[in-house]
Amino acid sequence: MNFSESRILVTGGTRGIGRAIVEAFAQHGARAAFTYRSSKAVAEELKKKINGLAFQCDAADFEAAQQTVNKIVEVWGGVDILVNNAGITRDGLIMRMGESDWDQVLNANLKSAFNYSKAVCQIMMRQRHGRIINISSIIGTIGNAGQANYAASKAGMVGFSKSLAKELAARGVTVNVVAPGYVETDMTGAISEKAKQQLLSAIPVNRAATPEEIATPVLFLASEEASYITGQVLGVNGGLYM
Repeated sequence: MNFSESRILVTGGTRGIGRAIVEAFAQHGARAAFTYRSSKAVAEELKKKINGLAFQCDAADFEAAQQTVNKIVEVWGGVDILVNNAGITRDGLIMRMGESDWDQVLNANLKSAFNYSKAVCQIMMRQRHGRIINISSIIGTIGNAGQANYAASKAGMVGFSKSLAKELAARGVTVNVVAPGYVETDMTGAISEKAKQQLLSAIPVNRAATPEEIATPVLFLASEEASYITGQVLGVNGGLYM
C-alpha cells in the first residue's frame, strides 16, 4: 500500500495502538499528524521520528479539534485520512461508578470521534475523497462487567460510524470501524495476571495482539483497495468473538 503524499491525522497517537498506526502510515509514505494529551517528551520524539505534526490537546474539546484540523489544513492543504483512536478507561461496577467516571469516558472515547469527524467531514466532501476509521473495541460488542462506560462509548462509536458512512458515501468518503480484542498495550497492562490468563485461555489463537496487528487493517481500510467498503466493523480479536 502506498500512501505517498496522503495527509493523515490520528488522535491519541503517542502510545499503543495509536502510535503503531502513526508509525505504519509514516513508513508507507504518508504525512502524519497526531494528537496527544500528555507525555510531551514522547510526542516530540515521535514527531521527529516521523517528520510529522504533533498537537497537544484534549480530544474531547470541540474547539480544540477544529483548531487542530485547521492548522493541518494550513500546513498541508487538507486531510485525507482520520483515525479516531483517542480513548481512556475508568473501570468500576455501575453501583460504584461515579458520574465523572461515566462522563470522562464517554467524552474521551465517543465525543472525540464526533469532534474530529465533524472537523474533517466538509474538507473531505469538498475533496470528494476521504477515509475515516474509528477504533472501537470487542467490549462494545459483547460488553464486560465493570466497564459499562467503556462498552457504551465503544458501542456508540459503531452506530455513529454507520450513520456517518451513510451521510458521506456519495461524496467518496468512507467510514469504517476496527474493533480490536485483547491487545498488549499500556492500557491493558493494568490487568491482573490471573485475569490476563483467563482472557488468553478464551482466545482461539491463544495470544494477545500486538499494536502493529491492529495498525495493518487500519491501513487497508484507508487504502484505495478498500474504496468499496464503508459502514463496516472489522473485528481483529484472534477469534475471541465470531
